[in-house]
Amino acid sequence: MNIKQLIDASKKPELYAPATATMWDDPYIGTRLLETHLNQATDLASRKEGTIAATVEWILGQVPGKTLRILDLGCGPGLYCDKLARLGHRLTGMDISATSIRYAKKTARNNGLNITYLNRNYLELDHENRYDLIVMIFCDFGVLTPPQQKRLLKNVHRALVPGGRFVFDVMNKGYLTTLPGPQWEVADKGFWRDSPYLALSQAFCYEAQGVLLNQHLVLDEADTVESYRFWAHTFSHEGLRRLLSAQGFRNISCHDGLLPDSDAYRSRDVTFCTTTR
Repeated sequence: MNIKQLIDASKKPELYAPATATMWDDPYIGTRLLETHLNQATDLASRKEGTIAATVEWILGQVPGKTLRILDLGCGPGLYCDKLARLGHRLTGMDISATSIRYAKKTARNNGLNITYLNRNYLELDHENRYDLIVMIFCDFGVLTPPQQKRLLKNVHRALVPGGRFVFDVMNKGYLTTLPGPQWEVADKGFWRDSPYLALSQAFCYEAQGVLLNQHLVLDEADTVESYRFWAHTFSHEGLRRLLSAQGFRNISCHDGLLPDSDAYRSRDVTFCTTTR
């Protein structure tokens, strides 16, 4: 075992230092991630069924209209798209995970739902004047770097029709106080690999920038160490208003405490934001 390599890799990285690997293009991890999305015992990848249903009801309460053209960015296996389509809305889902999109397409066909699913990086969104509502749920916006956030907002603004609404959620500043301790896992087979591995998970806080990093180091039998990094930006209400106003959005409102507490976050640490083009 290459202990020195593991020690070096476990040191706190510079802000936004890239990882050596990603989950989204790994077929094996993609399958395990899909299982986590669908697991009703945890909120680690998608929220539980009851929370999703309540969120859909709240979102539609913010946007009047019987038949909305809706885009779900980071749709995963289509859990929100499915519920919205059953209510008569016209849905498009976009996600970078091929595994999740395949599952979403199959589920839509089996349920007779006419949903368009796109296997694309939502940073490449290039639609214009197309949607009445765009949603981005489970704090996906916060994983983006500041330049990526601005790029996404520009693309979302262009994709909405005039008066169209963007609804998304983020972690707020309270999340910075929930730094978990280091954890390790050793397994013959598990989430990260289909062969023996050791995984070390650790969180780092960049308080001045309001950012948390969840880092996972995976050491396999070949002594290869791969790093997976998940950045989580936190936002104040005023910070969100400044960011959205700079990109031309209007009618900005922020809402805390809409979700129940879960194993992944505290309700008060999640802020939902709604705004219009």
